[in-house]
Amino acid sequence: MTQTPAPAQLTEALLDAARKAGADSADAIVIEGTSVSVDVRGGTLEHAERAEGMDLGLRVLIGQRQACVSSSDARPETLAAMAERAVAMAREAPEDPFVGLADPAQLSQWRDGTGLELHDPAAEPDPAALQDDACRAEAAARAVRGISQIDAASAGYGRRMVHLAATNGFSGGYLRSSRSISCVAITGEGTGMERDWAAEGRIFQADLPSAESVGTLAGERAAARAGARKPPSGAFPVLYDERIAASLIGHLAAAINGTAIARGSSWLRDALGQQVLPAGLSLTEDPHRKRISGSRPFDAEGLATARRLLVADGVLQGWVLDLATARKLGMESTASASRGPSAPPSPSLSNLALTQGAQSRDDLIRAMGTGLLVTSLIGSTINPTTGDYSRGASGFWVEGGEIRYPVNECTIAGNLRDMLLRMTPANDARQHLGTVVPSLLVEGLTLAGA
Repeated sequence: MTQTPAPAQLTEALLDAARKAGADSADAIVIEGTSVSVDVRGGTLEHAERAEGMDLGLRVLIGQRQACVSSSDARPETLAAMAERAVAMAREAPEDPFVGLADPAQLSQWRDGTGLELHDPAAEPDPAALQDDACRAEAAARAVRGISQIDAASAGYGRRMVHLAATNGFSGGYLRSSRSISCVAITGEGTGMERDWAAEGRIFQADLPSAESVGTLAGERAAARAGARKPPSGAFPVLYDERIAASLIGHLAAAINGTAIARGSSWLRDALGQQVLPAGLSLTEDPHRKRISGSRPFDAEGLATARRLLVADGVLQGWVLDLATARKLGMESTASASRGPSAPPSPSLSNLALTQGAQSRDDLIRAMGTGLLVTSLIGSTINPTTGDYSRGASGFWVEGGEIRYPVNECTIAGNLRDMLLRMTPANDARQHLGTVVPSLLVEGLTLAGA
């Protein structure tokens, strides 16, 4: 059997095929990966899956027209057919004055993952080891008083190689690995059932917490939700627990994305240089953090990534741009391009960190007096143009600065521009996450409950 070429060789073969088919320029991405997942129920194996595969993507440009094609077949005849199809599509595509590869002078000289520790060199775990992790997590959750059943307990491993090459001379790639354990526990019966979960993921197996700690946390969280009921309606402070507080910063990140800005469809489209967070708070992107899954030495257009302040002392510093959106706005790319095999690059962020506060989550609970501690968000209605915000939520009702009872089936609403300016951060952000955001207290939200 003929051995499949390495991703670096395949990207070059794709570029050669594109040139032969008549492309003026092109870039290619190859992602080769392996994943293993194991689910258990009642201490026995319920589902096991192993997947190995390769995804190939080719973008060709003819003048100011472009087209993308993808495949999972690496045979030479398929590569040639991909290139011919892409060129034919590009010739029929509308002209876009903003498309184009990076100038060679813009390209990153760092072209692998050296120093970022994105891949655990340890051997792939045996499926039996993954099953043992899932079983131990399930048993620990089931042992928590008040737990009626375990909905799911899982463990997984993944490894993938990403390689990007382009006709402007760029060629680079790196390996990633991941290891995870998760558990979902249930308390109560029938219509009175409530659930909660815990999950941990790391790049290095040695950094992963024990399966027992994951299961116990899932069980304790679920047990605390027994007897949940609707909270009162009105205007109250809302404390977003650390595990879901990053969603608020995610809305900010979406609003400063170059695609939304170029379309004029962002609620922050006129906010450059303005206050968008309270004074003293900054939001930083750092793609070079070691052992963090979102780290990367270069972006999807081969530009060098770098640490940057998105918000400094509450003031918005800039947009999130790839080459195309930067050209549309008359700016420079922020090396924020990302892409998959079947689509052209688009802007995105990785490894965000918000300034932490001086108070603990418990301090903020005491300070809020009466209000809602949110631990789970369900669904969303976010108007990307106005920032109007409405989400289903569950969590715990707070009175007199103390948690009184669990709540469910409520809706919180406000406007993101106002909400972000009324945030008070705690000091409990977990440093191993790609988005490091602490619990956030937001004043004056509208709560619809009982």
